[in-house]
Amino acid sequence: MAIELYWGSGSPFAWRVMLTLAVKGLDYESKLLEFSKGENKSPEYLKLNPRGKVPTLKDGDFVNYESLAIMSYLERKYPEPPLFGNSPEETGLIWRFLTECESYLVSAGDKIVRPIFFGKGLDKLDEIQQAAQTIRQELKTLEEHLAHATWLVGAQVSAADIAVFPMIQLILRAASKEAAQPFNLQWFPLASLYPNLARWVERIEALPNYQRTYPPHWRA
Repeated sequence: MAIELYWGSGSPFAWRVMLTLAVKGLDYESKLLEFSKGENKSPEYLKLNPRGKVPTLKDGDFVNYESLAIMSYLERKYPEPPLFGNSPEETGLIWRFLTECESYLVSAGDKIVRPIFFGKGLDKLDEIQQAAQTIRQELKTLEEHLAHATWLVGAQVSAADIAVFPMIQLILRAASKEAAQPFNLQWFPLASLYPNLARWVERIEALPNYQRTYPPHWRA
């Protein structure tokens, strides 16, 4: 039976799974959910994922959700090419990047991206500026690391790159919006401020099947 992936356009967490499937060369049936129509809250979908979020992956009779959990499952079920390291050291470093991403980029990004995209909470200036500073520090850390590395861990793309990349793209998209201009976020343009990080983004965009993973509503 074909892999089925339930996802939403623009979700960085769904994007992680799509990139994982692309890098591993796995075919899947796309199940794009429209949040505006409440499809992620339908009774049928809630039977698969009671949280009503994306992504959700169905592989035969097995169903799993939460992006890192799905990525780990795909790694064990379809181990080539390996994305979680070729040695204990690489695996440890990859998981460090994953946990740092969740603790800092995701957490801080949520405090800025949602207000910018949805227009609610833009008055929480201190919280937004503090989150913006956290993101600048994380971007600086990645920039310095990539000055001496092609990929975040090891000699090939890994789960670390795949997990961090969509978050970078999301915060850059937020920074380009008119609502972001008063905050002087200093994330954009990436090529000028963080050239090593910009080249890393280009390497990921050059991966086979990348275009299939790109959020369709961002193309407009």
